[in-house]
Amino acid sequence: MPPLPTPCPPGLVPDATDVDAFNAAYRRAKQHQGFVAVEEQGRRWTVKADTLTAGPDRTIVDSTYDAIRAAVIRLICSCQIRADSSAGPVYFVQYDVESEQRARAGAAGWQPARPSP
Repeated sequence: MPPLPTPCPPGLVPDATDVDAFNAAYRRAKQHQGFVAVEEQGRRWTVKADTLTAGPDRTIVDSTYDAIRAAVIRLICSCQIRADSSAGPVYFVQYDVESEQRARAGAAGWQPARPSP
């Protein structure tokens, strides 16, 4: 599988709902420097991004990290996602996103692995 393009169209974000799909997406991420996926959790969705798959030659751009962290905090404060969602620095997750469309749109903007300057 080729790497996800940047920016990533929401329809290309992998659905990692079942274990096999999650493992396949994570393996692909290790090959292409960056994991991002959505998972269905009952009637709600989860968005996950993991910078551990990025490899030692890549880092997250500070402005990207700051923007993601601020968005996660804002969504927690407005009760749009669960309070145990994570704003990094290594692992980003949003629990209880209201729809697949919204989860994919959010995940598409989470390109956690960026080339180092």
